[in-house]
This record gives sequence, C-alpha cells and structure tokens, in this order.
Amino acid sequence: MSVSAPPRPPAPARGADAGVILGEQPIRRPDTRSPKVMTRRAWWLVAMNFLVPGSAQVLAGNRRLGRVGLAATLVMWVLVVLTLVAALVWPTLIVDLGVNGFVLLVVQLVLLAYAVLWVVLTVDTLRLVRLVKTRPGARPLVAVTAILGLVLGSGGAVYAAQQLLAPAREALASIFTNNAPPVPPSNGYYNILLLGADSGLGRDSMRFDSISVVSVNADTGAVHITGIPRDLAHVPFSAGPMQDLYPDGLEGHISQTCGWGPGINQLMNAVEVCREDRGAGLYPDAAANSSTPAIEATKDAAEGILGIEIPYYAFVDMKGFADIVDALGGVDITVQERLPKGGGPAYDGQSAEDWAIGWIEAGPQHMDGDTAQWYARSRYTTSDADRMRRQRELQQAILAQANPANVLTRFQEVAAAGEDLVQTDIPSSLLGFFVNLAVKAKDQPVQTLELTLDGAGIDTDEPTPEAYAHVRELIQQALYPPSPTPTPEG
Repeated sequence: MSVSAPPRPPAPARGADAGVILGEQPIRRPDTRSPKVMTRRAWWLVAMNFLVPGSAQVLAGNRRLGRVGLAATLVMWVLVVLTLVAALVWPTLIVDLGVNGFVLLVVQLVLLAYAVLWVVLTVDTLRLVRLVKTRPGARPLVAVTAILGLVLGSGGAVYAAQQLLAPAREALASIFTNNAPPVPPSNGYYNILLLGADSGLGRDSMRFDSISVVSVNADTGAVHITGIPRDLAHVPFSAGPMQDLYPDGLEGHISQTCGWGPGINQLMNAVEVCREDRGAGLYPDAAANSSTPAIEATKDAAEGILGIEIPYYAFVDMKGFADIVDALGGVDITVQERLPKGGGPAYDGQSAEDWAIGWIEAGPQHMDGDTAQWYARSRYTTSDADRMRRQRELQQAILAQANPANVLTRFQEVAAAGEDLVQTDIPSSLLGFFVNLAVKAKDQPVQTLELTLDGAGIDTDEPTPEAYAHVRELIQQALYPPSPTPTPEG
C-alpha cells in the first residue's frame, strides 16, 4: 500500500500580481473577509493617494490610470524643484516668466488639469478602499480623511490657478497694453512720469494733482524721485508740438472760458478740453501707444523742466487709490500735524472747523484707504510743498507694506485694485526687467528732490529761466553724483 505525499502549498504569486504585502495580506488581493485587514489597507491607500497621487491605482487598481497619475505627479514635482533651483541661481528668469501672460495661462491650465486628475484619483481610491468591508467605526474617518486630502491637494492647485494666477494674468493684460518695442535707458536711467488725479482719464476739467518723475538706475535699481508742484508756472517744453505752440511756456495763453492758466496742472485743459480735436492733431500716436495728448504734453513739460528724457508714464487714479491701501490692509504713517478731511471752504475765510468732515490727528496712525486718500490730497491748511511731502511718505509706506507675504495673502484684492488704479504705457516686455530693478531698489534709500522754494530754490509762481537751468543742474548732480576723490594713504 503506497502512501501519497502531502499536498504541496500553492506557489506564491510572482510579478506585479503579487502586489505589495501589508502584514500578511496583499494590497491588490486582500482578504475581504477580514475587516481588520481591509481597514488597514484602506488607510494605506488613502495615504498613498495623498502623498503620491497615482500610486494607489498602481498597487491596487487600474495600473494605466495609476501610471498617468504618477507621471503627472512626477512632472509637477520636477517643475517645482526646477522653479526653486532657478529662483536661487537665475531669479531674473523666474520673474520674466512670472510676468508673461501666456506662461501664466499655461501654468493655470496645467494646475487645473492636475486638480481634475486628483479628483478622479481620489474617487477611484475610495472605490478601491471598499468601505463596506472595513470596520464600521473607521468608515467615516477614512472617507473624511480622503476628502480632506483632496481639498488640500486639488483645492490648493485650484486656488493657485484661480485666485493667484488668473487675477495676475488679468491685471497684467489690463494694465500693460502697450506692445511697442522697449526704449533703451537714457544715460543709464529709466525715467517715468508719475501722475495722480482725482478722476478718470479723459474727463473734462480734470487736472493732474500729483506730478513727479521717478528715475531708476538701469544697473543698480537706485531710485530718485523729483516732485513737480502742480501749480508750477511757465514751464518750458522739450522739442515737440508744445514747444512749437508755446516757445515761452504757457505764459500769456490763459483762457477764461476753458479754465486754464500758466500752471503745469492746466495742461489737460490746454491740450484736450479747449481743442476741438481733443489734442489728436498735436499727438496723433498717443492713443495707439496707450497714452493721451495731455499726458504726452506733460511728459514734454517735465522733460523741459528737468532736462532728461522721459519715455514712459504711470497714471494713478486717486479714486482707486483707496482700494490698493485697503487691499494691503492699511498703511502706517506718522502724521506731523492735524489735517482736515473735506473738499475745502465754501467761501473765503471759512474755518476748517466748519467745513471739515473729519480730522486726521497728529501722531502715529494706521490708515485705511479713505484716510490715506485724504492724507495725500489735503492742502487747504498746509502748503503745496507739505502736500508733496505727504504724498512721498505715502508712496514709501505703500512700498513697505507691499512685502511678498502680504501681497500673496491678499493677492486677489491687490490685483483687482491695481486694474482700477494704474494705467501706463510701459511695454509689457519691460515688466520683468522693472520687477527685478524693484527688488534691487527695496534695499536702497529713495532719494527725493522737491521743486519748491525750500527744496530747489524755485519760486513756483514766477520761476525764471535761470531757475529752470538751476533745476537741471540739480538733477544732473542727483543722478550722476561725482565719485569721491580717494585720499592718499599715509
């Protein structure tokens, strides 16, 4: 009688079908009769889906879908690493790409596609988990954890795409509309005319209430701001149509019907309001270059005053100015003297106590947008020079408040306010270069010069040609200071 040998145990599965062992059970072919095993497996699948999207499918589900998820995840991590490395070794490239509307659109679409893929992978992971086979008490915890991972991962990608990239792309497209070739720096500087007004461009009788020229060193980023009083009279013009019409300035060309006089702030009326063609005959290319005849005339006046080339402008609408301050969470200013809010006296001699709608008290103040706007425009109880000083203080306070962390956390509000706040003819191709210069400028003090009697020795009501010649000398000294003479050793 023969004795048969005991049956041999089945050979273990080989290759991919073996799965990954979790304890004694494979993830791909678990013992579905054991709630303990299925619960442990569920936690592993949910964790893998969050940490490495696609890995759950490769180990326990549709391998083709898993490979797509893994490839997308790998590409995203490679792009993140490359971005971080480039930010360290080649930051200008990151800035140039970050202000390119097409690049932002591509990144936005990629993030949205990855977010959709993550949703698909998470839903499929929950299917693979087989919640009904897990312990009853673990089922809601597993489901909630998977959903939280989806919110953090996919939601983060959607937030970056819709709340950061989309507003940035829209703001860039709205503000930087000039596609003309960039103008090279003039004698090492980019000079930009900075204008502020209390109403939108093109409205009748609007005058520029704040006029200054920002000179940025094209190599170092050093900034010099020259403040031009809004009522500076008889300004000379650089070569162009305004010099042809008014070779001696606006002196003697005062219109009572249109309300313009010899001051530089009257150029809007002199060039546009009082001309039937709204200045198009003087500056026919202004509209095509994202500018206006009044702005171009003001450029010519600023060039004549300072003796430098000013190819670009930036217009700040004071009605939208409050929005940017509120978007940044307010600004901190130390007020030197009590200032009234309000439109001014209704009749000569009326006390500010009677017409003021409120007061800005002296001392340290955290200002919201409305208060900051009144601080910048208040002029009835102080001099025009003091008003210009306050505007410079506010500009520097906004720059200090606009740090990367603050802007990022309030990015959507800042971008939306920027669309209504700023208009410019700076070409979009120069934006990356200027952003890099701005980074350099934050580490350097801003130099200022106010063209007032105290600041430059110029009488704003009756300036002489000699006074303007003196101003041009001051500008040259400020922009090109003499190098210190080395002292001999010993």
